[in-house]
Amino acid sequence: MSLLSPDVIHRIRSAKNILFLTGAGISSESGIPTFRGEGGYWKTFKAEELATPEAFAKHPEVVWEWYDWRRGICREAKPNDGHLTIAKWQTSSPTVNLITQNVDGLHPRAGSRNLLEIHGNIFRARCTNCQAKYHLEEDGLDKPGLKYCTACESLLRPDIVWFGESYDNRLLTKAWEQSKIAHVVFVIGTSANVSVPANLALTAIRNGAIGIEINPETTTLTASIQLHFGGKAGEILPEIYKEVFPESISQ
Repeated sequence: MSLLSPDVIHRIRSAKNILFLTGAGISSESGIPTFRGEGGYWKTFKAEELATPEAFAKHPEVVWEWYDWRRGICREAKPNDGHLTIAKWQTSSPTVNLITQNVDGLHPRAGSRNLLEIHGNIFRARCTNCQAKYHLEEDGLDKPGLKYCTACESLLRPDIVWFGESYDNRLLTKAWEQSKIAHVVFVIGTSANVSVPANLALTAIRNGAIGIEINPETTTLTASIQLHFGGKAGEILPEIYKEVFPESISQ
């Protein structure tokens, strides 16, 4: 049984610009906790109590311990078929863009390149003084504990957008530009509770894009989406890819 109608397949194939928006759901399929709801504690803390500038100013060693622990989980996780299908789709066209809320680094490891990580990346850090950026593992700064800038010796912080902080305007401008020109927008594994990603999807749809949502649950976006698939991205997205690119099945 086909997931897509012939008309939708035609519109996806003929789309000049395709946009993928991904959230925590796609990474939970790889075993990465969402840190929300029941079981979302680390020791006695909730994520909302640690991922803030105030928490870092007060207890930087605790915040870094939490991020070191989370980074270990992300390092052990592997991209699933959802991540890999998006990367494969991107290799087929230079105008397939990806915007993710996730900080786990699974999209780059899957091979995605046209990628905006609007919430940052858990494998990066930046200086609290000179704003120099580091890749923790490549720059030899992945040992547990506090980390310091090699340029000015100031304290480093995770290169993450924390609760109460603003997005990087440069990344946000690119994200809005991509959403406005998209002819198809896939919304995958996002609860749509974060306003910016939800508004990016709505912007694309209001500008004429087909909206396709893959999520086990309905969200606040579902009513505005043309197609909702209730299930896992790692199972559904490869099937959609096969329908759009049937020649890939024999490859």
